[in-house]
Parts: sequence; C-alpha cells; structure tokens
Amino acid sequence: MKLYYSSTSPFARKVLAVSIVTGLYDNIDRIEAAPHPIDRDVSVLAHNPLAKVPTLVTPEGLALFDSRVIAEYLDANTVAARVFPQEDGLRWKALALQSLSDGILDAALLIRYERTARPENLRWPLWQERQFDKIVSALDALESDQHAPSHAVDIGTITLGSALGYLDLRFPDFVWRSGRPKLGTWFESFARNDFLLRTAAPVPKAA
Repeated sequence: MKLYYSSTSPFARKVLAVSIVTGLYDNIDRIEAAPHPIDRDVSVLAHNPLAKVPTLVTPEGLALFDSRVIAEYLDANTVAARVFPQEDGLRWKALALQSLSDGILDAALLIRYERTARPENLRWPLWQERQFDKIVSALDALESDQHAPSHAVDIGTITLGSALGYLDLRFPDFVWRSGRPKLGTWFESFARNDFLLRTAAPVPKAA
C-alpha cells in the first residue's frame, strides 16, 4: 500500500493512527506530499482528482481518498484490532463522534486556508469568526456529559484526538481547554497513546 500524506494534516494523522491500531502501519509506504488548496500536488493528482491527502493506493492499484474511506478499508483488512465497533450502540456513538470531530477539523482548516492561502486584502474576519463558532459549539458539547468521549480506542476517539492535536498545532492562542476541564483531562490522557505519539506533527519552528 502507498499513502500520500502530509505530516501536518490532521486527516492523514487520523489514518496513520488507525493503521497503527489495526497493525497495518508497517505495510504502508508513506509518501510525503505537498497538498495546497491553490497549488495542487501533481503526484497526488495522479491518483486522486481532488489532489487531497490522505490518499491511499491499495496493492491492487485502487485509489482511496477521504480519511473515512481509508479508515474503513484499514479496519476491514486489520491484522490486529478493529476501530469501528460492531455493536450497534457503540458503532453509532463512534461514528457520531467521528463526524463531530471531522467537523471541527473542517472548520479549522477553513480558517487556516483563509489565513495562509488567501491574499490578506481578501480575507474575511467574519468568516473566520463563524468557523470558530462551530469549533466552540462542538467543544462545548464534548465537555457535556451527553457527548463526553470515552477512553475506548475507536474511530471516534482517534479522530477527536487528531482534531484537538491540530488545534494545539495551528491555533496555539486559542485556549480551548479553558472552561472545559473534562475535555482537557481526557485529551491529556488519550494523547499518551502510542498511535498519537508516533503520528504527532513536528512542532513548527520559531520565526
């Protein structure tokens, strides 16, 4: 298998973490790509018409893209543990948490692109504020008892761990732990798992 990825992509991190849990990490040839919303990486474009990471090419030559699809493929071919629960109650909870966490990442990436890819004179502050509103609403929900994550290792918690790690990486001034002690404690503990430690993005160099 070949995986086109970026070391700072939270969706690629999610897939790599899943590959570790499922025992398939060493079966994957990891190819560092340079995804960008404007200047697409032609090496990825050759396999994925969207030119986005992560993109996985299976041994049969089938290209899979979107982290959800790749995670399901790895789960279906696991030689170790599964990350998609089979019991209905646990499965739907894990899938709902995955969607909520992916939503955090979608909003965070939109802010990131607005700040780095769009010319400064065209940036829209209200757009960024509304994306942050989505992130805040999601984090507040995760702090509540109704949506609080468990410590089970599944596709939901792996995605949430990747999302919170991305907030720390790209938005260090956004103090998301403030007022959310339960979520902060959960992440402090969950982030110690080997699959998140091994897939953490390199710390940005100081300017």
